[in-house]
Amino acid sequence: MDAVTLGPRSPYRSIVDALIILVRDGHVLLAQRQGTGYADGAWNLPSGKLEDGETVSQAAVREGLEEVGVRITEDALRFVHLIHYRNAHGDARIGVFFQALHWDGEPYNAEPDKCARVQWWPLSQPPAQTYPYTAEGIKAYLRGEYYSIAGWPGVRRV
Repeated sequence: MDAVTLGPRSPYRSIVDALIILVRDGHVLLAQRQGTGYADGAWNLPSGKLEDGETVSQAAVREGLEEVGVRITEDALRFVHLIHYRNAHGDARIGVFFQALHWDGEPYNAEPDKCARVQWWPLSQPPAQTYPYTAEGIKAYLRGEYYSIAGWPGVRRV
């Protein structure tokens, strides 16, 4: 694949996800998806799509409250990773991972219609059913890498 293609091109548009890494005693909080029609049964970080008019850090704060009932301030978020991911169907997303340095409240399943359960998992050993894009982001976070790509045919992993 050539790095540069000549000629007019359309602007690229992608879904942007805000993902929150909550760590306690070497464990990460994951939520098991259900009833959404997208990756049901897979484990994922508390996360969601960026909505019109909000910053990615505002989306992370909102998702923390909506999905697992914790209050996080933007000041408590530390950017840890960005991934440009493409799944087997060709759908692409940009995921922005933040570590919550602290939060208020005890995490719980705040969206039982979209989530079967939440559970703490060893940070270095998330379950095999972790959504691939989430698993890649967690691995990169553990390696201290700020950027990666995954799932793009012919593009080497960064």
